[in-house]
Amino acid sequence: MERTIFRPHSRHMEYPGIRIVPIDSPLCWLRDGATDLRRSWPISLGYGVVFAGLGSLLAGYAWSQVHLAMAMTTGFLLLAPFLAIGFYDLSRQIDAGMRPSIRHSLIAWRGNASSIGLYAALLIILLIAWERMSAILVALFLTDNTLAVESLVGEVMTSGGHMAFVVAYTVFGAVLAAVVFALSVVSLPMLLDRKVNVATALMTSLWAVRENPQVMLLWAAIIVALIAVGYLTYCVGLVFFFPLLGHATWRAYRDLIEPSLG
Repeated sequence: MERTIFRPHSRHMEYPGIRIVPIDSPLCWLRDGATDLRRSWPISLGYGVVFAGLGSLLAGYAWSQVHLAMAMTTGFLLLAPFLAIGFYDLSRQIDAGMRPSIRHSLIAWRGNASSIGLYAALLIILLIAWERMSAILVALFLTDNTLAVESLVGEVMTSGGHMAFVVAYTVFGAVLAAVVFALSVVSLPMLLDRKVNVATALMTSLWAVRENPQVMLLWAAIIVALIAVGYLTYCVGLVFFFPLLGHATWRAYRDLIEPSLG
């Protein structure tokens, strides 16, 4: 089906065309991502086990303190677009008619190492900023900064205590998550696939979100829902959902962005 293409213009950058996609596209991305997952399942699920284990260790390490637990859990999600680079490359290998290779996926970043490294540095800066903001929110709203997560949840559910903290943390977290999402929708797959700089990739991602707002809202909701299920199953669900979302993100990139610049 022929799709409308938006072509951003800039005097200083050359952007690819942005496709305007149907509202149900995220479901198609998940379907195609699941197909990629089946074709590379030993490698993809192996990565999934590693990342689910990492997420579980981080949460478990800091679970006794609200600040650390929430900062590390949400921080892990902020780094997720970068951690999923292996899945993007596995899907790219499938597109190229190659047999999925773990070695290829581990070194794929070397094709555009400087830009991908700069992207990773940007995510780390955002993570540090969020950790500091998290600490400030805890200090402002909680009298006991060593409060355990179970105690906080119990008080919120039974008496409505600490609701100001919950609301403030949710608002600030949602704003940061929205920024990272908008910057990451297609940027890292694009950096992996093309020899472009970070600014071009980030701006292309923002254009894609701007031109497909309803689709991106649905896609973000699906990501949050699947990751939440993953965490609620003590990270066991992440073994499957993290690879699925990684492969689906590559499919989103291929659907949203024209195959060549210009």
